[in-house]
Amino acid sequence: MSFSDRSSGRRRTAHAARTALGASALALTLLTTAACGPDNSSADTAVTAGAGAAPNIGLPANLEDLKKWKFDDWEKWAKDYALPAAAKGFWTLDKLLKAKPNEPLPPPPAPPAAPAQPTQAPAQPSQPSQPAKPAQPSQPAQSGQPTAPGAPTAPATTPGKPPAGQPTQPGHPTPPPALPKPSNTQQPASQAPAPPAQPTQAPAQPTQPPAQPAQPTQAPAQPAQPSQAPAQPAQPPAQPADNGNDPLPKTVNAQSLPHPYTKLAVHGKLFADAPGSGAEAAAGLSHYQCSATVVADPAHPGKSNLVWTAGHCIHQGKGGKYFSNISFIPAFNSNGALSGGKQADEAQYAPLGIWNATQAVTSPQWKAEGGDGGSPATQYDFAIIRVQPGEGGKSLEEAVGGAVPVWFNAPREQLSITEYGYPAAPPFDGMELNRCESGKPTRLSYDPTRPPMHAIGCTMTGGSSGGGWLAVKDGKPALVSNVSVGQHTGDPKFQAGPYLDDVAAGAYDFISKKG
Repeated sequence: MSFSDRSSGRRRTAHAARTALGASALALTLLTTAACGPDNSSADTAVTAGAGAAPNIGLPANLEDLKKWKFDDWEKWAKDYALPAAAKGFWTLDKLLKAKPNEPLPPPPAPPAAPAQPTQAPAQPSQPSQPAKPAQPSQPAQSGQPTAPGAPTAPATTPGKPPAGQPTQPGHPTPPPALPKPSNTQQPASQAPAPPAQPTQAPAQPTQPPAQPAQPTQAPAQPAQPSQAPAQPAQPPAQPADNGNDPLPKTVNAQSLPHPYTKLAVHGKLFADAPGSGAEAAAGLSHYQCSATVVADPAHPGKSNLVWTAGHCIHQGKGGKYFSNISFIPAFNSNGALSGGKQADEAQYAPLGIWNATQAVTSPQWKAEGGDGGSPATQYDFAIIRVQPGEGGKSLEEAVGGAVPVWFNAPREQLSITEYGYPAAPPFDGMELNRCESGKPTRLSYDPTRPPMHAIGCTMTGGSSGGGWLAVKDGKPALVSNVSVGQHTGDPKFQAGPYLDDVAAGAYDFISKKG
């Protein structure tokens, strides 16, 4: 997903600068635009109107508007979806073997001092004791302090405890603690008893003889109180007390699949060159490898040329560019020609050919906010590429014998996930297709205003980034996510991928119709 295995000082410096901005800075990257669509500026260009102004990245002000984007909105925003194809013969065996595994992204450390704000909610239950007015000024402060390390933070910090001891190593997520807003769920509870207190005053009036006929008019007034209850659900967008985080999933060991991969040819390896120049590029250090999956094309049924992967496998993220020479090899090393350090020619390790990408689109969130470390942008870390047709116009789907449909907004409780990929970092070598039968996913979130990611136990390592996560829908496999975040040391070992909502569906529809 992002290149957490890089030792380049330039990359580490950029990552440190992004991390220092904190979660609050992410909100400044979204700029209000007319209607639901983007403005005319490039999403990769930061245009500053003055000191302290937010960068103009061409995104709507909120997620709900982005979900409403139509084809023309995507067209206006994704101006650079067209990519130059890799030259024929570019990906030699030497380059493929030098390609570094693209590591799943590590999540960021927990934001500091966030739990202090929940003191506001407990202060309200103490208000009924206001008769002791001299004591009141000191009580809110005292009652708030003990609640800070209490229930609101416990659910979120529990999942983060296993990796907390190794925060500096890539792939050791520490899910953020519960944010203050879960306290909003307590406010309605303290407000709810207040309306019933009013009817107790109304029955006092029936003791007066003239007031008895008025009781029927007061009874209809009581149904008006339920109008206060509907107002309470409007207060949450209250974030869940766990901030969208479940306990981390248990480790599941990856299993290498037997050769040949005839029935699994929709899975393959993705190769690309990261933007760079000079000695690094000359030494072949810009070559990277990921995993990817052939997906169906609604606009071209039975003849898809679309491939699903992670956003960080094809684009650098915030302020960056698309990679170059993006190519997909379905059923890579299907017959085991390269296994065990053997040498082979292209016809053996790429039996279904090498397919060069000509178009690509990732999420606006990844393109505008993404980077080397995990962040709210990883909750939208996906991408779709289109490859050139083969000889005689043969499609990729026809060549591999099928394509996987994409299941958007899949109900979490119905999912039992199996992950596929080509892990290349030790103890793996990138030559074998692996699978993790991980079962029901848990939730992992860095921004509770965005859909939590799916998290599954899996021991796959770098190189599995972008690999497809499949679940059964209507008796057939469907893609529900891809590898984005991972923890590969310690216990548990797990990976996380984006929840594919309407934003992912919009990008998918756009690239489908562009073909």
